[in-house]
Amino acid sequence: MSSTEEVYLGKRDYQVLGQRPVRHDGADKVTGKAIYTADVQLPNLAIGKIVRSPHAHAVIKSIDASEALAMPGVFAVVTHDDFPDLNEKFAVMGEAGQVNLSHLAANCLAKGKALYRGQAIAAVAAANGHLAEEAAAKIKIEYEVLPSVTWVLDAMRDDAPLLHPDLRTDSMGKKGDKPTNVGVHLQFAKGDVAAGFAQADIVVEREFRLASVHQGYIEPHACVALWNEDQRLKLWTSTQGSFNCRQQVAELLQIPVSQCLVVPCEIGGGFGGKIAVYLEPVAALLSRKCGRPVKMTMQRNEVFEGTGPTPGAFIRCKLGATRDGKLVAGEAWLAYDSGAFPGGVVGPGAMCIFSCYDVPHAKVDGFDVCDNKPKTQAYRAPGSTHAAFAVEQVVDEIARALSIDPIEFRLQNAAKEGVRRVDGPVYPRVGLVECLEAARNSDHWKSPLEGPNRGRGIAAGFWFNIGGASSCSASVNDDGSVNLIEGSTDIGGTRTSVAMQLAETLGIGSEDIRPQVGDTDSVGYTFLTGGSRVTFATGLAAYKLGLDLAEQMRDRAAKLWECSAADVEVAGGTYRHNGHSLSFKQLAAKIGERNLSPVVGRASVAPECSTNAFGVHIADVEVDPETGKVTVLRYTAIQDAGKAVHPSYVEGQMQGGAVQGIGWALNEEYFFDNQDRMRNASFLDYRMPTCLDVPMIETIIVEVPNPLHPYGVRGVGETPICPPPATLALAVHAATGVRMRCLPMSPPKLWQAIADAQGQKQ
Repeated sequence: MSSTEEVYLGKRDYQVLGQRPVRHDGADKVTGKAIYTADVQLPNLAIGKIVRSPHAHAVIKSIDASEALAMPGVFAVVTHDDFPDLNEKFAVMGEAGQVNLSHLAANCLAKGKALYRGQAIAAVAAANGHLAEEAAAKIKIEYEVLPSVTWVLDAMRDDAPLLHPDLRTDSMGKKGDKPTNVGVHLQFAKGDVAAGFAQADIVVEREFRLASVHQGYIEPHACVALWNEDQRLKLWTSTQGSFNCRQQVAELLQIPVSQCLVVPCEIGGGFGGKIAVYLEPVAALLSRKCGRPVKMTMQRNEVFEGTGPTPGAFIRCKLGATRDGKLVAGEAWLAYDSGAFPGGVVGPGAMCIFSCYDVPHAKVDGFDVCDNKPKTQAYRAPGSTHAAFAVEQVVDEIARALSIDPIEFRLQNAAKEGVRRVDGPVYPRVGLVECLEAARNSDHWKSPLEGPNRGRGIAAGFWFNIGGASSCSASVNDDGSVNLIEGSTDIGGTRTSVAMQLAETLGIGSEDIRPQVGDTDSVGYTFLTGGSRVTFATGLAAYKLGLDLAEQMRDRAAKLWECSAADVEVAGGTYRHNGHSLSFKQLAAKIGERNLSPVVGRASVAPECSTNAFGVHIADVEVDPETGKVTVLRYTAIQDAGKAVHPSYVEGQMQGGAVQGIGWALNEEYFFDNQDRMRNASFLDYRMPTCLDVPMIETIIVEVPNPLHPYGVRGVGETPICPPPATLALAVHAATGVRMRCLPMSPPKLWQAIADAQGQKQ
């Protein structure tokens, strides 16, 4: 069997979709010609450097920059005082929702207190990087160190150190009456949970703990800012959303968005971690102060300590089932840390925890908790991986107790069309059943697994995949090629996936589309690249754009043939009328020759729907009982893509998410010492998987068309990270008999668990 299989359940008669053309930016990427932010050079460029807190929690008593400013070649120093007054100011950031601007600014430059080690306190601009570092070291900051807390349950205690004395718990719309670290308590419920558990013949309740992990993108955060003499700010940056960056910076600096231009450079990974701004407003303030463009680039330790990881979490999960294997009730309690400021991802976690199953009676409580860690950010299906790690292990334990095959148990309870999630939405046509069936029929599941200390696990995962606003425009050239401008930052090949949908709509080849990612002055508002939305939503805009262009081409053909546009037939990119026939390219040439008006189109969409993607993963492992080391022997990722626009990209997303999930499961964690300082803030010590740690990830693409897209497209980028930790935990259990309910399952932890289990047996 090849490493990739495809299970087609939808329409296949496409000319372009489903093919594997060379990506449009491929030559520039592989030859090193692509422009990343660090490549941007401007005249009189200054280099900026951040001064960061050495303490996890401390009052900033004073900042003295006089010695640094006295150095030749040092141009400016900024602190939080250089921001405008943002107290009690909030802004709605499009689909991202309401943001507390005071908190966002304090995460860029601390206000009054340092709330985590690595938080930015001040910044300096100088003639070169060495001078900037030297000047940064001369900025004297006096601290009063305070007690700190970095574990979510400790932060919830009544006697925990308080990060924000004015924070009160918002519990279902009601504000608490005392200071706390718990920003939000939310609850979802359906049915009658007590009655549901009363129907159950078996009830399993377990607790799970997960450490914070980082997205691990290769390119560090970087920005170049030029605050010009005309008071217009121009930013070149590594961002997942140029319009979101523009709005955040404009709101923080209290300038109109029209005064801020963001040029998105190529981006070396983000996975959710490059949505919030860090350097951009600071570089802008430095540029305004020193009258020069300013470049800032983080070092790797700054990325780990000064940007947002995924939350650490505690989850209690309880499920009840009848003896014939039907789930009847579920209850979950989730506490996710949000880091230094409120506003984390417990909401999506609570929405996802029972999302793969039809649980008629369910209740979920979620808590968003501040602690002395960097402000958490999204990481590929934020919150869902945590939830899947918990619920899939409980599901497996029930299936084993009932002696039901784990796939059959999941099939019996799988979410399908018409099932209502605990948070309210009712699923349209979805593909979890088909993914489970593909797993059951796979060569991997059917093949024997032999040898001692080996085990196989299987788990499911879900992510919503959002819609959101997208815009694009295009013009037809005389040679029949099409210039496409779209607003979605390209992280995983979306230039090509969007271009392919435009090509399919026009009936031309994808190589005839010239896609570009425009800056914020060149294209209409487009929400960020995240939520697995680009191929779906920006692709939907490209589809509408294609219809617009095709109708204009029909009109030009009608002018050529002196007939009504309604009489021109269009099929497969060919225009016909009364014996006349022209291909798209031929018609484009005629338009130029006859001096007809150019064909220029545009489209914008704002779908509010979710595309609902499910995945199922299978893993074989071997555990060394003497060291606790887990070797992944074989791994298969199965996912419903709706329609795989470019199968290679879909496979890449599935494989990449699986590898990140493997790292999350087995080794990765923020490791803090007794002073709450991260002690592994480098790629040497933060143990991400390498090519030596993982096998070839086999993929099976399932296609259950999404009814909310003309080509059936679903987002695919985030679901692949949901099942891996649970899948590997279940494989480890099958190999050792030990259930690991904490992440990571690193060798010391697993070895200790095996030793404890053996001791209990003796």
